[in-house]
Amino acid sequence: MKYLLMIYSDEAAEATMTEADNAAEMAAYGAYAGAMVEAGVMVGGERLRPTTDATCVRLRNGQTELLNGPYADTREQLGGYFMIEVPDLDAALHWAARCPTAPHGTIEVRPVWEM
Repeated sequence: MKYLLMIYSDEAAEATMTEADNAAEMAAYGAYAGAMVEAGVMVGGERLRPTTDATCVRLRNGQTELLNGPYADTREQLGGYFMIEVPDLDAALHWAARCPTAPHGTIEVRPVWEM
């Protein structure tokens, strides 16, 4: 079954990271992604640009509205994702717990509803 691991973290805190801290986190993500590839569970994944680069689209009363920046005003923002294919939820939760952001952010695990 496919699961989307959505990685939420505090963008303000990330903006204060040193270059060395950022490099260490990227190395941890490289190892994490490599482990998923080696295990044969990774379908795909990407890092997202900051929410300041986002544009939200919604339709209200027949009119298209565009909102610059994040729609949700929360401390944690979606920063990236991994799509994995594993036998069950327990396996997906195992991979989510290994994510480098798990100790200081949130990893939302959501099953994919294949169409």
